[in-house]
Amino acid sequence: MKFIIIGLGNFGASLAIKLTEMGHEVIGVDKRVEKIDAVKERLTFTVALDSTNPEAIKNLPVEQSDVVIVAIGEDEGSSILTTALMKQHNPKRLIGRAITVLHHSVLEAMGVDEIIHPEEEAAYRLAKRLELHQIIDSFEISEKYSIYEINLPGDLIGKTVAETEFRQRYNMNIITIIRKKKRKNILGVTREVKDAIGVVTPETILQEGDLLVVFARKEDLDTFLNG
Repeated sequence: MKFIIIGLGNFGASLAIKLTEMGHEVIGVDKRVEKIDAVKERLTFTVALDSTNPEAIKNLPVEQSDVVIVAIGEDEGSSILTTALMKQHNPKRLIGRAITVLHHSVLEAMGVDEIIHPEEEAAYRLAKRLELHQIIDSFEISEKYSIYEINLPGDLIGKTVAETEFRQRYNMNIITIIRKKKRKNILGVTREVKDAIGVVTPETILQEGDLLVVFARKEDLDTFLNG
């Protein structure tokens, strides 16, 4: 996929680097040259421009990108103006970062496709990870069920999915498995990235270093990890 990320502060830069490492094409935009210099070797492309300048943003391939993310966090005025200008260029999907309740309301009124609160979300996800050890990440589906990314326990290394009897013994489903592999980016630089292996079958063999993506209730996962 092709992303444009505007605002390369801590959040925007981290997101841009992560998406690049996952194999996506990412254009990072910021008016501060020092922010551009800090990430230019790790992104597909970087542009130093003022995103509140209508003439400057005409150089961005907004309509050709799959997602545009306005990640500006320290200046609500710039964020709102940038978002308004992006809307004029008909992005396929526009995501805005909100800092305050009022900021959120303005972005919502502008018809942004999705509004994110990275600080709140990061705090919540960290709390969930700290609550249960061995959890790498989690995503809540409902009050009872979540999707969890967990380390593969050592005693399951070398077993097939069928042999683990995950569904029968633990009342959990393995959605997929994430494994590290080496991949070259468009500049020819080899990096180690995480990649899902796709659909898991009963014959899939679990390997050392695997991350399991499972669908489960919190209490069932807790039993599995502490059993």
